[in-house]
Amino acid sequence: MKNLNMVHLNGLRALEAVGRLGSLQAAAEELGVSVGAVSQQVIKAEAQLGQVIFERTARGMIATEAGRPVLLALDEGFARLSAAVSIASRKDDTILTISVAPVFAARWLVCRLDRFAERHPDIKLRLDATTNLVSPALCDVDIGIRVGNGKWPDVKAELLLAQEVFPVCSPEMAANLKEPADILALPAIIDGHAMFTWEVWMREAGLSGATLSTRHVFNDASLCLDAAIAGQGVMLAWQTLAAFALAEGRLVAPFGIRARTGFGHYFVTAEGTREPKKVRDFKAWIREEMAGTLTLFR
Repeated sequence: MKNLNMVHLNGLRALEAVGRLGSLQAAAEELGVSVGAVSQQVIKAEAQLGQVIFERTARGMIATEAGRPVLLALDEGFARLSAAVSIASRKDDTILTISVAPVFAARWLVCRLDRFAERHPDIKLRLDATTNLVSPALCDVDIGIRVGNGKWPDVKAELLLAQEVFPVCSPEMAANLKEPADILALPAIIDGHAMFTWEVWMREAGLSGATLSTRHVFNDASLCLDAAIAGQGVMLAWQTLAAFALAEGRLVAPFGIRARTGFGHYFVTAEGTREPKKVRDFKAWIREEMAGTLTLFR
């Protein structure tokens, strides 16, 4: 590693930040220095390396052919350094940090957390509600729960629940539904960020190719559910999203027809590491709670 003496660490940090973020301004904001300081660090690092890493263009800093492999190696190297700092800063094994999507937290998880606290009073929960897929190996998150196909890089993904979708609407709207085709007369509430379409359920119901008229489009599934509860239309929901509203009778799932999307809820943990007891305890509890939710759909 003696070759590291050739280049200042701050210069390597500047190269990595500019390469990852795409501009001197963004790198300066992340590093907490001026744009001029970042520019000077990049120039010095290029001189010390003997390579032009960036082409200066009107569109910003573009990696040269010679610079691309350098930036890739720097990105991987600083990610590992960040992981080392995160590991070193983990001092309290009684705190469990969980990363979940906001809709999963609001519609399924948060209302159940008291039961986890009663069973494990020695574990304090910290909830990070975000739509970003985080890598537990590179931050202070202990475990995540995500919806997708489970094929994410550099993490261990373990299936918790296969996603099934089905129409939900208010009891008043459901009163006139006698057969699946009747749903075509209802206005649809569309989740603009959904990874599936109505055709997934239509095929299962024998209505392939049929369409509904759209009343609302939201960019958040939780808003769609609220609109359905308010009687504004029918939406395509899934188990963890609609379970509470179904149990309370605020929504109805007519016909009992469910369709698998090919996606699922997955536990996401650090790859290649032994899970601490607090993570194993949380996973076991989640599986029990999920089993209780699934009784609504039998």
